[in-house]
Amino acid sequence: MTLFARNDKLEFAPAEEVRAVQGQLLKQHVEYCMGHSRFYQERLAGIDLETVSLKELPLTAKMEVSIRNSEFVAVGPENVADIVFSSGTTGWPTKILYSQGDLERLAYNEERAFKTCGLGASDIVLLTCTMDRCFIAGLAYYLGVQAVGAASIRNGHGTMEGHGEVIKHADPTTIVGVPSFLRKLGVYLRERGMDLRETSIDKLVCIGEPLRDAQMQPLSIATDLEEMWGAKVFSTYASTETVTTFCECSAQAGGHLHPALGLVEIFGADGKEVPDGEPGEVVVTPLGIEGMPLIRYKTGDISFIRREPCACGRTSPRLGPILGRKKQLLKVRGTSLYPQAVFAALDEMPEVSEYYLKVYAEDTLSDRLAVHLSLRPGPVDVDVVLRRLQARLRVKPEVIVEPEADIRRVVFTPESRKPVRFIDLRK
Repeated sequence: MTLFARNDKLEFAPAEEVRAVQGQLLKQHVEYCMGHSRFYQERLAGIDLETVSLKELPLTAKMEVSIRNSEFVAVGPENVADIVFSSGTTGWPTKILYSQGDLERLAYNEERAFKTCGLGASDIVLLTCTMDRCFIAGLAYYLGVQAVGAASIRNGHGTMEGHGEVIKHADPTTIVGVPSFLRKLGVYLRERGMDLRETSIDKLVCIGEPLRDAQMQPLSIATDLEEMWGAKVFSTYASTETVTTFCECSAQAGGHLHPALGLVEIFGADGKEVPDGEPGEVVVTPLGIEGMPLIRYKTGDISFIRREPCACGRTSPRLGPILGRKKQLLKVRGTSLYPQAVFAALDEMPEVSEYYLKVYAEDTLSDRLAVHLSLRPGPVDVDVVLRRLQARLRVKPEVIVEPEADIRRVVFTPESRKPVRFIDLRK
C-alpha cells in the first residue's frame, strides 16, 4: 500500500484547490494514524474524522518521538524497508523507520525539489554527501537525481583532490553539498589553478546551512559561492523525521513545500501560531507517510513562512532560512541570539579560517559565549575581528585564537556526520 499520490500540478494550483486537496489528504493521514499508530490512537481519541481540521490536532514533540519511539511505528516488521537515525542535535539519536512506500515518496519529494531549482534529465549531479552511516539525506538526494532522470556521481565525503578530478573528467553540471564545504573546495581548486567559472557547473544545491538572512538577503557565503563558481546557489531544508523537503526555486526567495506532501505552521514562544513572515518554531505535518507518520511535529528549528505567490509561478508556501534552533537560543549579557548569527558574522570575515562556539551557564539569567577561531596566514589584528563581531552581534563574546589544526579536530570528528560548530555546556 502506498499512501502518497503524485500531484505535480498542485504546487501551481489556486489556493482554494490546494486547500480542498490538502483537507482530503489530512483526513486520510489522520485516519491512518488512528488506525495504525499506538501513540496517535491514544492522542487522537475523540477526534471526529468527518470534521477534523489541522488546528484542533495535538502537537507532537521531538522528545516524544525519542522516548515513545516504538509507539509511532505504524507498519509491521515485514513492511520496514529502511532504518535510519536522526543526527541527535538536541539529544540522543532517534530511530526512524521507512516503508517501501516511504522511499518512493522520498524519491518523489526530492524529484519535485530538484525540478524546483531547475534540474533535468540532462544534468550530471556530483553528490558530496554520504549515503552510509544511517544518513537519510545522501540516499534522498540520490533517489531524487534518479527520479529526475539525471546522472549521479556518488563521490560522498571524498577528498578535495578526488572531487577536483571528478569535476575535470566527468563534467558535472550540479554539486550537492554543504555551503561551507563547497567554498573550501572552491578555494582549494582555485589555488591549484582550476578556473571554476570555466567548468561545466552551473548549479550548487546547498544543504545543512542557510544561505540567506532573516530579510532574505544573501549571506556572504551565498555571494561568495556564486562569484567563485559562476553558478546559481539554491538552499534546501529537511529533517529526518518529517522526510519532507523545502527547496528554493529560480527566484531564490525561500524553500517551496510541495503541498501534496505536507503542511507547515510556525509557532511562537507562547505556543500560538504567529502571522506569516514572523519567526517561530517550524511545525510540519508530513502527508502520506506509512512507517512512522507524524502530526504537527515540532522540529525545534526557527524560521518563518511566506505564502504570497512566488515569481516562479508556484503558489506553494515558502520557508525562510533556518535562523537557529529553539534549544540553542543564547542569553548573553541581556542580548538574545542564536549560534547561527555568530556563524554568519564569522563567515563574512575572510581572515577567519575555522571556528566553533562554546557556551557556558554563567548564572540563571545569562550565558557565557566563547568563540574559538583560527586565522589565515598574514597580518591580522585580532582586536579588529573582535570589534566587527561585537558590532554584528551587539554583544562582546570571548574570543580565543588557536591553530587551525586544533580547531578542525573539534569541528570535524569521526563521531559526527556534520561539522560540530556549537558545543553547549550549559547543562
